[in-house]
Amino acid sequence: MQKGIERIRNSRIYLLDLIEDLTTEQLNEIPEGYNNNIIWNMGHLIASQQSICYLRSGVKIFVDEEYLASYKAGTAPNKFVERVEADQMKKLFITAIDQFDIDYEKCLFSNHPHWKTNYGIEVANMEDAISFVLFHEGLHVGYIMALRRFLISKKSATSNQ
Repeated sequence: MQKGIERIRNSRIYLLDLIEDLTTEQLNEIPEGYNNNIIWNMGHLIASQQSICYLRSGVKIFVDEEYLASYKAGTAPNKFVERVEADQMKKLFITAIDQFDIDYEKCLFSNHPHWKTNYGIEVANMEDAISFVLFHEGLHVGYIMALRRFLISKKSATSNQ
């Protein structure tokens, strides 16, 4: 399942490249018609992977519990994320997957229970969980791309006036 973890890492590297030119204000902006922003989506991906892979297996999470509570499913952006915190989140975006790769190699996730996701997907073991994390990340890549397009078009429209 190393290939699945590598795909998650590659997806996250792609996202970091995609948002590299955005300001802190743009990362935090919630456009009309949207429920969240780019920085929340990034935090949500980290929290979801921690929850799906670590918590469900009974393994201690790599991130702080407060972090998980702020970005878990069902939450929404509740504060402006300053540049320092955004930069830390960008680092965590990769280090959380790096640590997961190490922990997976150590076979820490042998106790992953069977469950059904909100999308109706059956998850029977860690390999299924990794596949689901990749599916979930793909959904949020789409959201982030849409948010970025909106922000870039807004910036272009503003600079043309």
